[in-house]
Amino acid sequence: MKAKAPKAETLLRPSREEAEAAVKTLLAWAGDNPDREGLRDTPARVVKAYEEIFAGYKQDPSPILDTVFEEVEGYGEMVLVRDIPFFSHCEHHMAPFFGKAHIAYYPDGGVFGLSKLGRLVDVYARRLQTQEAMTAQILAALDARLHSRGAAVLVEAEHMCMSMRGVRKPGALTVTMQFSGPFKTDPAEQARFLSLVRGR
Repeated sequence: MKAKAPKAETLLRPSREEAEAAVKTLLAWAGDNPDREGLRDTPARVVKAYEEIFAGYKQDPSPILDTVFEEVEGYGEMVLVRDIPFFSHCEHHMAPFFGKAHIAYYPDGGVFGLSKLGRLVDVYARRLQTQEAMTAQILAALDARLHSRGAAVLVEAEHMCMSMRGVRKPGALTVTMQFSGPFKTDPAEQARFLSLVRGR
C-alpha cells in the first residue's frame, strides 16, 4: 500500500533564511552566480514575493462570504460576476497560470457583496494549484454558504507550463467548470449561464 503524503499544514515550515538559501541553490543550479551584483538580493526578493503570491495559504475563505445583504427587494434571479482576473501557480511545475473566473449563483434571501467573489477567487488562486481543483474549491465554498441554492463556476486560463516549456503552445486556453443546484440538474440553466458568460 502506498503511503499517503503528509498534509501541508502538518509540515514544519522552514525559516526565511532556509528559504533564501534554497533560492540561492536554484540560481547556482541554473548556471548563474548567485553572488554577482544583480542576483545578490534575489533570494530575499523571491521569498518576499512568495509571501504575497502564496498568501492564500494563510487565508480562510469562509469569513469572506459571511456578509449577506438582505435588503434586495426580494430579488431571487441569477447573479453573475464574470471576467474576474486571477493569477495562480501550477503545483506540478510552479509555473504561473492566469486567466478569468466567472461565477453565478441564485440568492437565498440575500446577496453577497460583489467584491467578495473576487476575494474568494484570490484565496484559492494564491496557492499552488491545479485549475480543476481551484474550480471545485470555489464552488464548494459557495455551496457551503448558499445551502445548495445553486452556483456555477467557470474558469479559463493560460498555463505557462504549457506555453513556455513542454509542448510550447502559447495562447491555448484551458476551460474548467463546476455546477450545483439548478445549474447542475437543468441543461437550460447551464446554457443560460454559458450564454451570459460569453456576453450573448
